[in-house]
Formats: sequence, structure tokens, C-alpha cells
Amino acid sequence: MKKLFGSGEHLFRVLLLFAAGLLAFVGLKALLVPKGFGLYGHYRAGALDDNRARPVSYAGRAACGDCHDDKPVALAKGKHAHVGCESCHGALAVHAQDPEALKPALPVVPALCLRCHQKAAGRPASFPQIDPADHAGENRCTECHSPHDPGQQP
Repeated sequence: MKKLFGSGEHLFRVLLLFAAGLLAFVGLKALLVPKGFGLYGHYRAGALDDNRARPVSYAGRAACGDCHDDKPVALAKGKHAHVGCESCHGALAVHAQDPEALKPALPVVPALCLRCHQKAAGRPASFPQIDPADHAGENRCTECHSPHDPGQQP
């Protein structure tokens, strides 16, 4: 047994190395991990305050309907009833507050429609999917489909 621990100097060095590594870990953790982290599990409590401090970007469908009263009616009866206005038209809180401050650009139709409707193996078969070349050739989607109610002609 004496031979096993006969070289205590080596064990002491390993113990010092382990202690130095542990101190470095605890020190770096204190420096790099934000204060509120872990208060609510694997989540930083201050993230909510950070998000509240950011400017509002989206106005919401109700704000769009205040001025564009014909669009919610078309959307309600169409297949895009559950798609928010700003999903296609972009964040428009500034426009909703002051329509003259920001003039929204019309979406680039083929790219926008294909974002959701281009044939993809991962989409459910029940979801309307197309191969653009076979479906419409060089025609734009809006030549045959109303964007707010795709089942209707424009």
C-alpha cells in the first residue's frame, strides 16, 4: 500500500491541476453567464425586458382592417383566412400608425407564393403544392388567383 501512494507529489500536482481547472470554470461561468440565467430553468429572466424594449414592428390584422376594410372580407371566405396580412406584406406597424410615413411595397408574387406552395416532400399531401413550371409556366400567380382568396379569379 505504501508503494501505491509512495509518490504523493504526483497526486498533489494532479489535485492542484484539477482545482485550477475547477476555479477557471467557476470564474468563466461567473463572467460569461448572464445574471438572470437559470432563475426560470434554462431561460434568462431578463430576455422578456429586452424584448419589451424593442420597437413594435407588426401592427396585426385588426390594424390593417381599419383602413383596408374590403381585404378582411375576402380573406375570411378564402383559403388564406388564417394567414396574417403581415406574413405576406411585411412588418407594417409604422404604416399603421402613420400611412404617409411608410408606403408598403407590393410583394414579389411568384417568390412569395412559392415560399409556401412550391412542392416539397416535407409538406403534407393535403396542403396545396405546385411545381411552378408545370402549373403556370411563365404566368404570374395573380393572373389566375386572387391573393387574398386564391379560389377566386382576380
